[in-house]
Amino acid sequence: MKKVLITGGAGFIGSNVARKLVKDGYEITILDNFLKQIHGEKNELAEDLKTKVKLIVGDVADRELLYAALKDQDAVIHYAAETGTGQSMYAVSHYSNVNIQATANLCDYIINESHSIKTVIVASSRSIYGEGKYNSNEYGVVYPNSRTFQNIKESFEVCCPISGKHNLEVKATDESSKIHPSSFYGITKQVQEQMIILTTQLKNINGFALRYQNVYGPGQSLKNPYTGILSIFTRLALQNEEINIFEDGLESRDFIHINDVVEATISCLKIEEKGQHILNVGSGVSVNVLEVAEEIVAYLKSESKIEISGAFREGDIRHNFADLGLIKKIIGFEPKWSFKDGLHSFIDWALLQKDIPKNTDDYLKSLDELKEKGLLND
Repeated sequence: MKKVLITGGAGFIGSNVARKLVKDGYEITILDNFLKQIHGEKNELAEDLKTKVKLIVGDVADRELLYAALKDQDAVIHYAAETGTGQSMYAVSHYSNVNIQATANLCDYIINESHSIKTVIVASSRSIYGEGKYNSNEYGVVYPNSRTFQNIKESFEVCCPISGKHNLEVKATDESSKIHPSSFYGITKQVQEQMIILTTQLKNINGFALRYQNVYGPGQSLKNPYTGILSIFTRLALQNEEINIFEDGLESRDFIHINDVVEATISCLKIEEKGQHILNVGSGVSVNVLEVAEEIVAYLKSESKIEISGAFREGDIRHNFADLGLIKKIIGFEPKWSFKDGLHSFIDWALLQKDIPKNTDDYLKSLDELKEKGLLND
């Protein structure tokens, strides 16, 4: 199984996966539309990939183009999608068209056309869990409802869906946890993974839905103001601008380094036994947003002030980190990068980049858009 199509392969995760697969002797085709929001004005692959992969420039939603790209492939890694929780809350139709309809085209091909595809991997997301798994001393495992402007007036913490109390303990979220996304982005990722799992089951080929946590590291877009707090905070710190932290700064995430993501993803290509697997891909460690900002400012020796604003964005979760028991069992994956080491590797890379936007106007614009839509309460 040596021919692999990577949709969205010019992006952060896709390009890193492509790089490793080329090194391992695979023949790689990349299909990407070089979305300006992610790539800026750059409409080409990284220099080290240009002569080593086949590039098809175009939209994954273009059915004819996608079908041509799929011809003679042994595997597909499907990354092409719109990302970002906040933007999805008002660009609903667009997210649906790009994330769901394009995946439907892929499924149509696999089900109805003659092909040699043996494995399909789709990038899912921790966002499908919504608030994830918690423990109540009174009721055991519970899954809190999405937070709203109304119910954060008492506390930013989630409340028990049964008692209404805020005395819950966050637990590692496993793959059997309740699926109840709190954003339209999360809904589209849920649909994507269900479509791929069912399609591969019907055709008796391997199917993987990888529920990535917050992926970061060298190569991450420094131009997209709608997603990636590490990129946003680093840009602000480099320019000695104030870093505005939502809520109370204690909201937490599971950050996983790109090298660990690449290892987990490629391991899925090497499983010979046919089947379908939905797997968390994370570090299994929770880090709060205030810790992230403080480490970035300290490492850069930035003059940026950290301002905890108390702002709240509809669709944001409070806490979530991954239970890695299943992925360890299925493919033997264990993350190798600590958050601090990984963050420093990202910042060292960012310092070498010459195309970082000179101001934060685009970031401020993204916040204004949320306010105009009534999705950001500051």
